[in-house]
Amino acid sequence: MDKREYDLILTIVNRGFADQVVDAARGAGAHGGTVFYARGTGIHEIEKFFAISIQPEKEVVMNIVRHEETQVIMHAIVDAAGLNTEGRGLAISLPIADVVGIAHFMKLTDNKKARD
Repeated sequence: MDKREYDLILTIVNRGFADQVVDAARGAGAHGGTVFYARGTGIHEIEKFFAISIQPEKEVVMNIVRHEETQVIMHAIVDAAGLNTEGRGLAISLPIADVVGIAHFMKLTDNKKARD
């Protein structure tokens, strides 16, 4: 069985908190990420304001990281974004079977392995 090299960390937070996630991930070893906007649809997401339904906007941060760095990066994200507090967001990691288009990241990884 092949050892997986990369994981995808998906972090969903309330709008305005993506920078905290990105900064924490970078500080813990991630090389970058992608942020996009979303809208929550859970039971806690719909709020009433003067009888008008408001669906809070979300930010989703995607980071491709080396598998062995996943836990450290996730813990940094949890601490920085306060994900242990109810309603602040969530982070999950998913295994990546194959990936293309991250040649710069692979070069950094290969250089690091050569130095170790």
